[in-house]
Amino acid sequence: MIHFFCLPGKLSVTAVLGVAILIGNTGCNSSGQKNSKGKGSTTNSSFMARSGPGAPITYQNGKRYIFLTFDDGPQPPGTNNCQSIFHEEGVKATFFLVGFNRNIDAYRRRIADSLNNSYPEFITANHSTTHGFRDNYRLFYSRPDSAVADMLKAQKDLNIKLKIARLPGMNTWASAGQVQGPKSSLTVTRALDSLGYTIIGWDLEWQFTKGSVPKQGAAEMAAQINKRFEQKYTYQPNTFVLLAHDRMFARPQYADSLRKFIAILKQDPRNIFETIDHYPTIQNREK
Repeated sequence: MIHFFCLPGKLSVTAVLGVAILIGNTGCNSSGQKNSKGKGSTTNSSFMARSGPGAPITYQNGKRYIFLTFDDGPQPPGTNNCQSIFHEEGVKATFFLVGFNRNIDAYRRRIADSLNNSYPEFITANHSTTHGFRDNYRLFYSRPDSAVADMLKAQKDLNIKLKIARLPGMNTWASAGQVQGPKSSLTVTRALDSLGYTIIGWDLEWQFTKGSVPKQGAAEMAAQINKRFEQKYTYQPNTFVLLAHDRMFARPQYADSLRKFIAILKQDPRNIFETIDHYPTIQNREK
């Protein structure tokens, strides 16, 4: 049984900033510009000299950049299946980890450590310690000091290298003072943004039904991504952020669907898979 916990809602903003100093300066690059609305050639970008996570890339004209992001891990065997498929297919991906999932047992800690050490193939990012007080989002965001402390604790416990986060249950974007998302999460979002975090939302979710069964098939998801690109309906031009969850791909038949999805996208030479540290609002933030 997974045990969740809530952090007390009595931390001051000064205390929160103190925690941030302890975590250390792991700032990353990004731009506040907002759009209104392995293996194989698809993984190759024109790179500037890379010194580690967060080093910028040069975007190529005519290419479409796809950021595969997976929330709530580590959740074996789904996380393991995702890792294996992406490695075999030669594509990059990002795992937004949750602190309490890492700390369930030593096996999950090893998975999280493996992901942390797999750059540039994979990168990890912050998805909170308690996942919004056990999905109690109203309480989580009504206690902004506790919510921020929850995120900062995850940053430290998960050994996340860059200040990249996704808020639990909220499709929120923020970078260098530019914020877009639900009103209920704005106080937490602005606090994290002021601490140097870039908050990443998503352009489309691969949804699931009861039992974490993927709602859409591989071809349908690929078609929806193509439609978003064609309509220029993404948060940043020529980029697409997919949200999915590790646990959706625990069963062999659904892992096969993920592999087919990747295979379909790889057929288009315009598609390049990247880790989220190369998303425009992150890599250009300090320019």
